[in-house]
Amino acid sequence: MPQYPKYKPSGIEWIGDIPEHWQIKRLKRFAKICNGQDQKSVVDENGQYPIYGTGGVFGRSNFYLHLGPSVLLGRKGTIDKPRFIDEPFWSVDTSYYTDIYPTTNPKYFYYCCLTINFDLYKYGSAVPSMTQEALNQIPFACPPQSEQQSIATYLDQKTAQIDSFITKKQKLIDLLKEEKAAIINQAVTKGLDPNVKMKPSGIDWLGDIPEHWEMKKLKYLADIVLGKMLTNDDKGGYYLKPYLRAANIGWFNVDVSDVKEMWFAPNEIAKFKLKPNDLLVSEGGEVGRTCIWESELSECFIQNSVHKVTLKSKHNPIFYLYHFFVLGNMGHFDSIVNRISIAHLTGEKLKEIYFVVPPFSEQNKIVVFLKEEVGKIDYAIARIEKEIELMQEYRTALISEVVTGKVDVRSI
Repeated sequence: MPQYPKYKPSGIEWIGDIPEHWQIKRLKRFAKICNGQDQKSVVDENGQYPIYGTGGVFGRSNFYLHLGPSVLLGRKGTIDKPRFIDEPFWSVDTSYYTDIYPTTNPKYFYYCCLTINFDLYKYGSAVPSMTQEALNQIPFACPPQSEQQSIATYLDQKTAQIDSFITKKQKLIDLLKEEKAAIINQAVTKGLDPNVKMKPSGIDWLGDIPEHWEMKKLKYLADIVLGKMLTNDDKGGYYLKPYLRAANIGWFNVDVSDVKEMWFAPNEIAKFKLKPNDLLVSEGGEVGRTCIWESELSECFIQNSVHKVTLKSKHNPIFYLYHFFVLGNMGHFDSIVNRISIAHLTGEKLKEIYFVVPPFSEQNKIVVFLKEEVGKIDYAIARIEKEIELMQEYRTALISEVVTGKVDVRSI
């Protein structure tokens, strides 16, 4: 891509050289930062104006703080997602809105804000926050206003193309996930033989199942243990051990990148210790999420937001892992927990859930089939996700290159 004829040092390491006729200006020279306000007194579900927080629109109002255009910047919580707003709006008190000066092209200013490395300016570890003072001092490259318009127009076009590409790829992922769920559901609940004789299962959502299969409650198929309540103190003779909580449990995989520790009494070790092929089922959060323990750590235990399901002999744990996925995908867990408050999948409810029980040999065949078929789909999804990741990286790099003058888009 074309470059400008001459460059000069900007004096800012992350900006680098800028076109000779550009300047470096602080954010406060582009716009005035204004505090958002609490929305409780103005909320009206039929209001004509959107109420914005750092996560997007979450309400309506008949009052507005700014006519737009403006760039929303996070004050507390989600601070690294600048948002361009081109309509009247209300902004909540966890965010700042900007009153952009007439000498600044609003869209150019927005693209500059997308290049901010907020980690350099934030404070607070538990709840990341930004002060007006810190934001005001952030340096940007500043071309003449006519060039700001050219840059904004160019980036609008290019980012729209990139976003369209990403949207199409994400829709393809959604279709593949639907196909994956359908394949798992068919194999787990109907088997692999399309000509097998069927019988009513007695379960509305399940319908007919192969005639030679059984239906059993989980309590007859496995030993179920809810994890230990969190203990922060050593009461003497206790052992400090790693444990998993609901946040570590995903569908088909366990995340051991953030494993915490607590104290276990000697007589609790055997009860709460994980063994290979134990199923781990989330009791809270997104209830019912299930994965299988494959000794990702040499030793690990569970906290009381996770159930340990140890299947009895002649039952393939991977088959039941797929079965749990079918239950989750069908919304069965949501139907049996109390969603009015915080959802919990209690041990009593978990034990009473019905599962289809094919013969052990058939469970094994279904697992082999699903590993191959699901593996193909997962591979395709992973490739598309990588494409999206690379395109997002390109989008970020392109914006940075253009707003710092590394390429000349005036005649493009």
